[in-house]
Amino acid sequence: MARILILGGYGFTGRLLARHLLEQSEAQIILAGRSLEKAQVYAEQLNSTFKGERVSSLYVDASSKKTLLEALKNVDMLLVAAPTTQYADIVIHAALESEVDYLDVQLEAKKYALLNSLATEIKHAGRCFITEAGFHPGLPAAMVHNAALHLERMDSAIMACYLNIGRTPYSEAMDELMEFFRHYQAQVFKGDGWTRPGSFDSRKVDFGGEVGVRKCYSMFLEELRSLPEMYPTLQELGFFVSETHWIVDWIIFPLIFAGLKIAPRRATSRLGKILWWSMKTFSKPPYLVSLKIEAKGEKYQKPVTFESFIFHADGYELTAIPVVACLLQYLDGTVRRPGLWMMGHLVEPLRFYNDMEKMGVKISSTTI
Repeated sequence: MARILILGGYGFTGRLLARHLLEQSEAQIILAGRSLEKAQVYAEQLNSTFKGERVSSLYVDASSKKTLLEALKNVDMLLVAAPTTQYADIVIHAALESEVDYLDVQLEAKKYALLNSLATEIKHAGRCFITEAGFHPGLPAAMVHNAALHLERMDSAIMACYLNIGRTPYSEAMDELMEFFRHYQAQVFKGDGWTRPGSFDSRKVDFGGEVGVRKCYSMFLEELRSLPEMYPTLQELGFFVSETHWIVDWIIFPLIFAGLKIAPRRATSRLGKILWWSMKTFSKPPYLVSLKIEAKGEKYQKPVTFESFIFHADGYELTAIPVVACLLQYLDGTVRRPGLWMMGHLVEPLRFYNDMEKMGVKISSTTI
């Protein structure tokens, strides 16, 4: 029976990861973090709900390699759900030294660069390291792979995300989002190459239903980079994020980008709180997260358009559920193989989609 240590297991995302893993698998869960009391309280709640006393708690400080190494004894996987990218070097090397597998739901360029620099060492150690997991990054690449199953030739794949957090509570994950904005890129793939760094694109996207048509702006995700090589017929590829409220788009975001340039370290937490406040204050219904892909190509020698929507009312749920759907394939050995992998490229798409639906994600697809 696999033993999974969730770093940040009592946080917003960690709690959901633990609950879904207990519902969907036989894994044993260790809730870990700097607050042993919070970990113990939530462990007791889960053990009262699920049979088998499969949940335990542990004090772990991500900045302390010593506590990490002690905690990772007799563990099969380290699941990083805490906003600890500033300690990524310590956490990643502790996982390697402890000879455990690894998965993170963090969005940060330096973390990925570090993992990529260790890719050969990870593979030689026989470890399975999974990164860029969640809904973005994570779902976009998986959506492209799924679309490819419905086309014989894929010429374009355009994805878009509508994200409205509504009354979502504040968490330190906003600090990591600020780190992402500090290195923000917005390239799209056109013709035979990616547009230049610093450029951006925009387009209107119809999300259907209550959301309707929204103007969206391009966002580059590392998981997209290799897709044109995987699908050589692609002539257009991009990921776009919907507009929110004019105050957020034209006042708050420019303020954030300016602040991150002037004081990149000192302003991070404050700017994260400003963004969360503004999105909570000015956002209007519908409150949900929706991702769409429109892929065009050919099937049976005829032009075909494949559209698919993935949506959930809770952004934290839509972060946790894809991760657990990936872990179900990992736990039965389907995708557990040595090396560094991005979640969206590792999973088998059809089963991945089916498992997400079982956990409450709504998915609809049409071929025209």
